[in-house]
Amino acid sequence: PGCHRFLSEPVTIACGHTYCKRCLQRDLFSKCKQCTTTLRSLASETLRPNVILSNVLEKWFPDDAKVSKIILETEELFRRERFEESVDLASKMIESDAGEILGRICRAEAYAGLKQYKNALKDLEELCLSSPGCPEVYFRKGKILQEMGFNNDSLQLYLQCLALDGDFTLAKKEVEKIVYDLVSPACENVKVGLQETAQGTLPHARSKASTTNAPALTHPHRKEKCEEPSPSKIVEQSGLSRAESLCVPGHQGGAAVEEGLKRVSSAPQLGSQDKGVLLKRKLSVCEAGSSVIRSGGNKHKKQGVTDAAAATSCASAPCREVPVELVEASDFECPLCMRLFYEPVTTPCGHTFCKSCLERCLDHMTQCPLCKDSLKEYLASRCYSVTEVINDLIKKILPKEHVERQKTHLEETEELSDLTKNVPMFVCTMAYPTVPCPLHVFEPRYRLMIRRCMETGTKRFGMCISDPQKGFADYGCMLQIRSVHFLPDGRSVVDTIGWKRFQVLNRNMRDGYNIADIEYLEDVKVESAQGLVKLRELHDQVYKQACTWFQNLKNHFRGQILQHFGPMPAQEADIQAFPNGPAWCWWLLAVLPVDPRYQLSVLSMMSLKERLAKIQQILTYLQSIHNE
Repeated sequence: PGCHRFLSEPVTIACGHTYCKRCLQRDLFSKCKQCTTTLRSLASETLRPNVILSNVLEKWFPDDAKVSKIILETEELFRRERFEESVDLASKMIESDAGEILGRICRAEAYAGLKQYKNALKDLEELCLSSPGCPEVYFRKGKILQEMGFNNDSLQLYLQCLALDGDFTLAKKEVEKIVYDLVSPACENVKVGLQETAQGTLPHARSKASTTNAPALTHPHRKEKCEEPSPSKIVEQSGLSRAESLCVPGHQGGAAVEEGLKRVSSAPQLGSQDKGVLLKRKLSVCEAGSSVIRSGGNKHKKQGVTDAAAATSCASAPCREVPVELVEASDFECPLCMRLFYEPVTTPCGHTFCKSCLERCLDHMTQCPLCKDSLKEYLASRCYSVTEVINDLIKKILPKEHVERQKTHLEETEELSDLTKNVPMFVCTMAYPTVPCPLHVFEPRYRLMIRRCMETGTKRFGMCISDPQKGFADYGCMLQIRSVHFLPDGRSVVDTIGWKRFQVLNRNMRDGYNIADIEYLEDVKVESAQGLVKLRELHDQVYKQACTWFQNLKNHFRGQILQHFGPMPAQEADIQAFPNGPAWCWWLLAVLPVDPRYQLSVLSMMSLKERLAKIQQILTYLQSIHNE
């Protein structure tokens, strides 16, 4: 998506989209072209190619892969300043494929390294004619002209580059440097500079050819004899370079200089978010319609085109057809579950796994399962974005296998979503309906359990206390997850609240954690009017007794209870309205200093009258201790 060419050394970035390593190394853009996510600047050694993609691309398109390797060798020779070897290798590539853009760009850079600017510009001129929509060509040409000392002309080329791609980072930086050099002196110097610009003698526009190794080179943008430009020949420039428009006849007086200074001083800062808009304002081929663009010694008409058209005109190779006879499902198998990828994610080290498989591995260790590289930062970011290229390839070239894999995944998810059979059990503490129960989850088995509860959408699991003989108690309470806060090392703080009581019917295990078949409990309602009156009297009596006990607690204890459990719920108008009975009963049971086994016996009761009687006994006992 960056250069619209064959993926060379494909690197998958954090958002899940894949680019050539070369595009990312050269910082050609600051945001992802597909999702506008801001890209972090990464060192070259941290850009690891996607292993799966590299293998299948080399298998399916060996010729394209070979050309990519030659380009990489050419650029490596250039980095080592072995310019002549770089020129020779690029020339051989161009001879075999005259339309190879990167080959010509590489050769032009190598020529510039040898100070053979004429040859470098010749290569780039041909590309400007054959690939007018490729922004990198204009940028490379601008760099060479800037090195030769033609700053004004290089600025124009940088602006043309930004008109084609407003996010071309390197061009933005060069424009900022040139503009900074123009406006950085004191105000008086700016006025002098503007006056010199109006007279066509701006120091930045003077050729430094005498200091280069190519003294006889004639700049292709200039004529031997200086002429007064007419309005039709002037290419309007945006931002701070508008001062050059003072060359137009009728604008050369002192007032014009002052006006030009005001325009320069009031121009928006290039560091703002509207930087691309500023640079595009009058040079953008998308808005200018039919405008004159100077390219070498010739001027050619360029009609207004959209960004999409510019992208397609960048001489990118036509879409490639995947050779069906070379497609194998085994090329897209997860190395952990040995099944076709489902929601494939790629780690910074370049290895690809099913998302759920990788998460399970990271529950146990913070290393790549294959190469053992540290994935601590990757785990802390929790940005497990699906690798779009691999996902799309599987859907298109392996449709039957993908449907089957998706069907299996949905069946597994549906099985995990049942809230009566094979319900996940967290064996830890007592929990009660309507009462908050915050949890610190650190064990790998419970990390997996909580994640599955979130992914299936149930957001519920059972809570029981342990039992030495059975593993966990016969009764418990279902908890509903309200929020999950993940910590950088994979642990999480889970905010839950009690939902329903249940009785365990059958026990089992799944992937290290307990599961159970359960039956939900509900209070048996009192039907007779006389019985309901007595129940209400008992309810009011116990509630009043509970309030008295709570108020008599020391401020320190009372403050801790309020901070952890919140205030005591008020009485309900209808004490039998809910299947679990009044909420204040459960709140009180949670804060009472009673053995969990005794609390469990109260939790299992299906009679509100019996539950109130038990609570009354506890309160009476605690008050008697307090009085003594």
